[in-house]
Amino acid sequence: MTEPTFWENHVDGLARQLDHMRFSDPVAHVYNPLVYARAPILQYFRKYGDAPREILFLGMNPGPFGMVQTGIPFGEVRLVQEYLHIDATIEPPVAMHPKRPVLGYDCPRSEVSGRRLWSWVRNRHPRAEDFFRKHFVANYCPLAFMELGGKNITPDKMNSSEAAELFRICDTALQELVTRLQVRRVIGVGQFARKRAELALAGMNLQIDAIPHPSPANPAANRGWDAAVDAVLASIGLE
Repeated sequence: MTEPTFWENHVDGLARQLDHMRFSDPVAHVYNPLVYARAPILQYFRKYGDAPREILFLGMNPGPFGMVQTGIPFGEVRLVQEYLHIDATIEPPVAMHPKRPVLGYDCPRSEVSGRRLWSWVRNRHPRAEDFFRKHFVANYCPLAFMELGGKNITPDKMNSSEAAELFRICDTALQELVTRLQVRRVIGVGQFARKRAELALAGMNLQIDAIPHPSPANPAANRGWDAAVDAVLASIGLE
């Protein structure tokens, strides 16, 4: 029997820890892409996760039409297929919210945040391999949370005691990821990710910054997100 690889251990170990967690109101449904989208996640890590990766772009958690569908951080369906060339099989979870089915590559909705982020990357690096020579993209928390009616819940809106345990697990996973990739800089995609990185990676001699979150819920992101990101990166010496 072949020994598990680092990425298999990383993904499966994190999935097991998170599967043991239970969440109270307002969380009614939890999706764990590490389990049902394990194949594309491992394909992503194996294809693009060779160390060193100097800069890590760190998001918050999966969006309902992005990583929830494809397993890839900010994983807007078409860009996952056409830019990242990830095509591994997705096995939808048995228990799904009727308003939030996991359709995988057949999902007709476009994740706005993912479309904006990966389109911005593609405009700078027409070949994904060129971007990943220096960069990597991950989410701090791999779980997606929904209210009873299907509305998305972000980790910062959860029960504080449950969030503390969730953050403890995700902090350790982030430390492991950063160490493996030999990351030197972390760019939080939004302020939540920046704050969690600062707390989790304190003492690791990393430079941590943030770019605006591309979500349409962020008014500034709807007024030219690409240009805003370019300006922020230029201000911290990353042209």
